[in-house]
Amino acid sequence: MLTLTHINQFYGGSHTLWDLDMTIPKGSCTCLMGRNGMGKTTLLKCIMGLLPLATGEMLFAGSDLRAQPAQSRARLGIGYVPQGREIFSQLTVEENLRVGLAARKDRARSVPEHIYDMFPVLKRMLNRRGGDLSGGQQQQLAIGRALVIEPRLLILDEPTEGIQPNIVHEIGEVITRLRATGLTVLLVEQKLPFARRVASDVRILDKGRLVVSGGIAALTDEMVQRHLTV
Repeated sequence: MLTLTHINQFYGGSHTLWDLDMTIPKGSCTCLMGRNGMGKTTLLKCIMGLLPLATGEMLFAGSDLRAQPAQSRARLGIGYVPQGREIFSQLTVEENLRVGLAARKDRARSVPEHIYDMFPVLKRMLNRRGGDLSGGQQQQLAIGRALVIEPRLLILDEPTEGIQPNIVHEIGEVITRLRATGLTVLLVEQKLPFARRVASDVRILDKGRLVVSGGIAALTDEMVQRHLTV
């Protein structure tokens, strides 16, 4: 689904991603892990075209992502929920969701009903401003907005950060349901129990280099201690 080859990226004089080769299998939920500052969010922003690459190739379903401007990547079928959610606080829940319609190829004019099936709270709060929602509800709104485009790849950057446990559980259930439909998910996550629950694969970055790649079941205590424990 997504293949990254020889990725290098710099912030000024700082080399942040080093000769990175990574594959995200179609239909997987791949958890990208690593301590803070290891390059996880940087990599996601490169995939979305929000940061430039120095070298490397990015292929999404056979299409060259580097040839596509950032605003075109949603139309290719990539849904993105950034860290911090970035909803429109002054728009209503419905208006936030409708933003995603602009990226749909079928030019649909209404929010798909299955979004409300996954997040019933959003239907109850359609006319409430996004900024008036709780943090957990805002995260559900951000995920719902990304799903409105009917993505083939959903990218989530720390979706459980600062979220109350009951909504963390609901988000896990949604990811599991989405995987069952064949959707590919790339997830940055710090909570190991959550990652083990929802992910099929794991990739670990350490100082911008890929140091672990495989199935989540093969993630050993030694790997956790070496690359994840603070």
